[in-house]
Amino acid sequence: MVALQSKSSPVTLHILERPPLTYPLLSSTPATPLNPRANPFTVPSLSEFERGWATWDLITLGMIPPTLLHSKPIDLRHKPLFYIGHLPTFANILLSRLVGARPVGPRHYLTTFERGIDPSVDDPEACHAHSEVPERDEDWPTLEEVLAYRDEVRAQVVGRIYAELERGERPLTRRLARTLMMVLEHDGFHIETVLYMLIQRAGSGMLPPPGFASPPWEALAAEWDTIPPPTTPTVTLGPCELVLGHDDQEPDDLLPALEHDVAEHEFGWDNESPRRVVQVGKFSVEWRPVTNAEFEAFWRGAGKGKVDMPASWVEEDGEVKVSDHAHHILARKVRTLYGPVPMRYARNWPVLTAYDDLAAYAAHKGGRIPTEPELRLFLDTYQVSYAEGANTGFRNWHPLPATAGAGTGAGGRGSNGGVWEWTATVLDAHAGFVGTGIFPGYSADFFDGKHQVVLGASYATVPRLGDRRTVRNFYQHNYPYPWVGARVAYDV
Repeated sequence: MVALQSKSSPVTLHILERPPLTYPLLSSTPATPLNPRANPFTVPSLSEFERGWATWDLITLGMIPPTLLHSKPIDLRHKPLFYIGHLPTFANILLSRLVGARPVGPRHYLTTFERGIDPSVDDPEACHAHSEVPERDEDWPTLEEVLAYRDEVRAQVVGRIYAELERGERPLTRRLARTLMMVLEHDGFHIETVLYMLIQRAGSGMLPPPGFASPPWEALAAEWDTIPPPTTPTVTLGPCELVLGHDDQEPDDLLPALEHDVAEHEFGWDNESPRRVVQVGKFSVEWRPVTNAEFEAFWRGAGKGKVDMPASWVEEDGEVKVSDHAHHILARKVRTLYGPVPMRYARNWPVLTAYDDLAAYAAHKGGRIPTEPELRLFLDTYQVSYAEGANTGFRNWHPLPATAGAGTGAGGRGSNGGVWEWTATVLDAHAGFVGTGIFPGYSADFFDGKHQVVLGASYATVPRLGDRRTVRNFYQHNYPYPWVGARVAYDV
């Protein structure tokens, strides 16, 4: 809803939109025979899959013109057509292996679409094990063939398993529940991957999200400008003990005493486990992530020539009139899925750019990027959940200004604007870490000293991922494309 008020009239016009896609609150998870405790982080329901499929289809079939299926908006990622085939292939491989059935679809799809790429930004030739894909566009399957395969996987693999579970023909085990969770959440992660790829071509080929009205940027920006600043520049936290992770070791799935203990169990990825207690020293941290306006001032000033222009910005030709004469300029805009918008509209949004550049900004301010435990403590204390109004789960298709730290009514709690956040912690094995055998290498392939731990959630993160506090994402420190910002911390 957007409220527009005329300057010459006391009348306020409320513009309401019924979105074609919404995510329910996790607290409304219904109790079912498969999930009698209504635990939002245990075995997913078929309706969760169906909502995820609807989101995926809206994006891949509604925002990517057929002529751009073979384009590469980001050189370090596959073309969009790969991902349309990758999601059903991931489900096909994992679930067919689990139930001992022959995978559906053409055999060569299992290798062509098996695994995506995350090459080194410094040396794109260096990459973990991944699918070898056709070099020529004409050697790929057609979109129609891939969609038919997608439908077969959804019906014959996922749908059949749920039907058997509901009829009592297949027992619900932890291994089955975990595999279903991995398939569903893998879809959720890739929804963001494809979107941060598409945004690089938004306004120049890729289409805006269908069924969603283009935001009234001018009115929204005027409203955002009225958000009060934090009452203090920073907040001080610690020292304290902090619990990281949860107890969810994959090998325990096969223990006879736990094999069928599903209803109350919280599943996660291998790097979320086990539960461990860490010490957090005293530190202070800014209430809100670095904004586009703050980073632009640094980029044009002290950081000039030292940091790159964020990939979330674009420079476009424009003109300005001075004394009735038009002068051509390069105007900086901020990318959105509706196309680039003027910086003045997005100046209070968190800036999305590489860890290295935000670390340089923090150092210029005399600070640093917070560690994983520090950021986890801040988010636990002050970040609101999806149910409390966080800008996640497609409430918007763009970031918002952060709101934490304003006033005392909510104890300083608020939204960070709908972005993941960088930490200074490098992804690595931790005490008790056991890598997954269901999806080998999910984390361990990236224990290379180049990937930073990332926490939080973006506006396109599904609530199941965005609200589970143990979720740990990760990206290369110099990878500029994902929707990750950062806040500045200071030693005390």
